[in-house]
Amino acid sequence: MTVTDNPTPPNASEPNDSGKPIGSLLFFGMAGLLIVLVAAVAVIGVVGLIQDDDDGDSVAGGAGAAAAVGPSVIDVSLTEFAIDGDLTASAGEVTLNVVNDGAVQHDVVVRETGEKTPLLNSGESASLVLSSLEPGTYELFCDVAGHAESGMVTNLEISGPGGSGEAAAASEPEVLDGATADQMMVDSMLAFPAETEGVGNTILDFEMVDGAKQFELTAAITPWEVSPGKFVDAWTYNGQVPGPQIKVNVGDTVRIVLTNETPLGTDIHWHGIHTPNSEDGVSPFTQDVIASGDTYTYEFVAEDPAIGMYHAHMHSHISVLNGMFAAFTVGENPIPRGQTISGVKIPDDLVPDVEMPMVLNDAGVIGLTLNGKSFPATEPLVLAPNDWVAVHYYNEGLTAHPMHLHQFPQLVYAKDGIPL
Repeated sequence: MTVTDNPTPPNASEPNDSGKPIGSLLFFGMAGLLIVLVAAVAVIGVVGLIQDDDDGDSVAGGAGAAAAVGPSVIDVSLTEFAIDGDLTASAGEVTLNVVNDGAVQHDVVVRETGEKTPLLNSGESASLVLSSLEPGTYELFCDVAGHAESGMVTNLEISGPGGSGEAAAASEPEVLDGATADQMMVDSMLAFPAETEGVGNTILDFEMVDGAKQFELTAAITPWEVSPGKFVDAWTYNGQVPGPQIKVNVGDTVRIVLTNETPLGTDIHWHGIHTPNSEDGVSPFTQDVIASGDTYTYEFVAEDPAIGMYHAHMHSHISVLNGMFAAFTVGENPIPRGQTISGVKIPDDLVPDVEMPMVLNDAGVIGLTLNGKSFPATEPLVLAPNDWVAVHYYNEGLTAHPMHLHQFPQLVYAKDGIPL
C-alpha cells in the first residue's frame, strides 16, 4: 500500500483553523422551545439504507472460477458522500488507486476481505492492491463513522474472462425487494435511541485550592462507542467525547491541571475565553509543548462572560477531529429576557428548562456525530409543552452544517456568547 501527497500521522486531517469563531444563536419553539446556538454552523445526520452480508455470500466464485486475464487498475474518487469510479474488473489482481477529492478525511474498506486504505486527508491518495479476487460482488465503504450511512458505500464487480457464464451471473448485485427494504428501514428507526457505552458533556467537578477552582483533566486515547458496536480510538479529555464541561462564574480564579497521556505533545487553547497571553495555550508561542507523560497547570481569572470551548491547539488536526473538544462557559447565558422578537415574548424571568451544549463533528474517527454519537445512538431531547430549551451549538468539524429544527421557530440572539 502506498500513500502519497503529504502523509500525516494516523487519524490526521488538514490543519483546522482552531481559532474559528463560535456563533451564538437563540431559538424558540411554537410550544415554547428556546435554543441558543453557539456555533455559526451545525451538522445534520443522514441515515442511509445498507444491506450488510456478514456471511460474505455476496462474493461468488470458487475452485471453478477461471484464471485472471491480468492485473486491473481502477481509479477511485472519494467525496462527501460518495465513492465513484468504474468499479468493474476481471478476476485476479486488482489495484484501487484511491484519491480523496473531498474536504474531510475518508478511507476505503473492502468488507469481504477486510483490506483498507489509511485515513486520507483532502488531496491525499493511496494504492490498495487486492490479490486474487474471484468473480463476485465486493462491497466498498468508508469506515469513518456516519460516512457509509450518508452514501459512501458501493460495489466492486469482479467478473470472469469474457464476463459470461456463471461467474458473470454471480457478479450481479443483489436487489432488495420492497418488503425487505421496508423492514430494514423500520428496524433502523426502531433502534433509536440505542444505548452505547460512554456519555460526554458531563459537568466537571472542581476543588477549592488556595482560593482557586481547580479542575483536573487527562488527555488520552480511549475506546469510544460512537454507535452500537462501533468502537473507535478517540482522543479524549477524561475518557469522554465531548470532554467534560467547565462552568465558572465571572471573577473566579480558574486553575486547570492537565496530564498528557497521548503519544503526542499537546496544550489547551481556551477558545472564546479571555486569558492572559501566557495562559492562551498556543504552544510553542505562549508556552512549551506539554510532552507525552507530562503535567501542566493553567491559571487565570475568568474576567468576562463567555460561551466558549476548550481544545488542543498543538496537533489540533489530529486531536480535535478525533474527540478532544469541550464546552467552557463563564457567567450567565445572555438570554434577551423581557423582549418581544418576531412576535414572541420572552418572559422576564425565563429560566430554560434545559440548557445543553451540542458539539458537531464530521471528520476523524468520530465522524458525523452529535455530542460524540451517531444515529441511532444520538440522545433524544424530550420536552413538555411550553418548555424552553437553550442549546449551545459548537462546530468542531471541517465543513459547515446549518442547523434547522423542523416546526420550531428559531431566534438567533447571540454569537460567541455576545448578544446580537
